[in-house]
Amino acid sequence: MLNFVICDDNLAVLNRLSKMLEAIFINNDIDAEIGLKALSASDVINYLETHKVDVLILDINLKSEITGCDIADIVRKKNKDVYIIFTTGHLEYALIAYKYKTFDYLPKPVVDERLEETILRLMDDIKFSPSKFIKLNNKTIINQDEINYIKKDGMKLVFCTDTRTYETYSSFNKIQSCLPENFVRCHKSYMVNLKNITDINSNKNTILFAPNESCSIGSKYKNEIMEVLKNGNFTNNLDNFNNGKSNFN
Repeated sequence: MLNFVICDDNLAVLNRLSKMLEAIFINNDIDAEIGLKALSASDVINYLETHKVDVLILDINLKSEITGCDIADIVRKKNKDVYIIFTTGHLEYALIAYKYKTFDYLPKPVVDERLEETILRLMDDIKFSPSKFIKLNNKTIINQDEINYIKKDGMKLVFCTDTRTYETYSSFNKIQSCLPENFVRCHKSYMVNLKNITDINSNKNTILFAPNESCSIGSKYKNEIMEVLKNGNFTNNLDNFNNGKSNFN
């Protein structure tokens, strides 16, 4: 599911944008939700610290020390893949907005047709961006960064994230080519996202994820997993491995 964040310092505009987006999601069968409606830049920045966001819709002039462009600058330093859409009533800001790899620029007042055109174009872009998103058979879209592990359950695959699970009829062989190299088999029934591992418990042969998720390690895959972790570029959440603190022996 795609996670949208909207920020505008005008409550009426914020609520109107929210209703327009929700109608677009329903009318076009888009698997998305609005994770945050914010009146202030600080609320957005705090939310970004703890949540994965796919689309940001930002008013440029927020009538505060922090502008929509400032938010975009913070986001771009950490994540180059977030879709950023700016809204503003000041046309002179348009060129500045595109500096931040902006997907689109919407002049105020934003009208339904223009917003829908942008969202549908964004969905087309996602469709042709397999390196970032997985589209399941039931049209569900998952950001690959959100997936902790994938579990084989009979004829189904279960995609497990921090907040929920997604199911589809498929196999590891069918999806392997669609996944980046940080997805590795750790068991005959599990494939893990190395970037989201927080620890490995060798006594229980389990891989741990935040907040309280885990999956099993098969004896056949144990050495291979550790070798990949030591030699790959997947150490963002694995400083304890480099410092010898892991309980994986």
